[in-house]
Amino acid sequence: MTGRRSFFVLSAMVFGFAFLYLPILSMIVYSFNASRLVTVWDSAHSPTLAWYVELFHNDQVLDAARLSFRIAAVNATGAVILGTLAAFALERYTRFRGRTLFGLLTTAPMVLPEVITGLSLLLLFVALDQAVGWPSGRDATTITIAHMTFSLAYVVVVVQSRLATVDRSLEEAAMDLGARPWKVFFVITLPLIAPAIASGWVLAFILSWDDIVITSFVSGPGSTTLPQLVFSKVRLGVSPDINALATILVLIVSVGVAILGVYMMRRDRRRARDAQAAFAVIP
Repeated sequence: MTGRRSFFVLSAMVFGFAFLYLPILSMIVYSFNASRLVTVWDSAHSPTLAWYVELFHNDQVLDAARLSFRIAAVNATGAVILGTLAAFALERYTRFRGRTLFGLLTTAPMVLPEVITGLSLLLLFVALDQAVGWPSGRDATTITIAHMTFSLAYVVVVVQSRLATVDRSLEEAAMDLGARPWKVFFVITLPLIAPAIASGWVLAFILSWDDIVITSFVSGPGSTTLPQLVFSKVRLGVSPDINALATILVLIVSVGVAILGVYMMRRDRRRARDAQAAFAVIP
């Protein structure tokens, strides 16, 4: 019975990974195809890097990539700062008027349809432009603000869940020794929740980099992000350089996730060694 269950679990796992990653692997393979037909392999010619060379000479794609990277980085940084403060308020200050409403408002963008979020932000920017003259038009600023509104919610959830597991006795011991609240936060609390903050930053960055629905509402003619450019190209037919672009993005994300995973593993091992050393000196 146990053998059958193990076989079923293994088969389900293999099928699930194949369903998720075989299309990505096929896209990577076809990025080296010599033919312009992305679904037909040119067996008469050897694999080529021509589409990567063409991609790096495409100024339109490079400009869109730079804009997306700048927006995603600013969005992730702002969302981490605001989300960490909001998570700290929700987790540590449990008795203040409007806490329930504040918690609902911070997490609402996670469940709201992106069409509704994008339309509401567009109406807000138009009203602000007419009332105070800012923001004038739709550009990278409006996209960044829009992305921050929904990615902040994910940061709040990640950081708050980490704060809930932090041992409060460490903070109380520091305050008993005379440390002020701000010093306790920066010296004790912040290092403990640093992995969650890093995870929230990466998550916010990826969500911003990948978004197209909300961006379509709040962007202007001169602020085309990379997902918008790819979507417009795909509507006219997939070209081989899109496979090359997608392969590079997969490589970047994979390297980033691997680096973050190695960092967190080393941090956990170092923390475990420190805990063992601390218990070893206790008589």
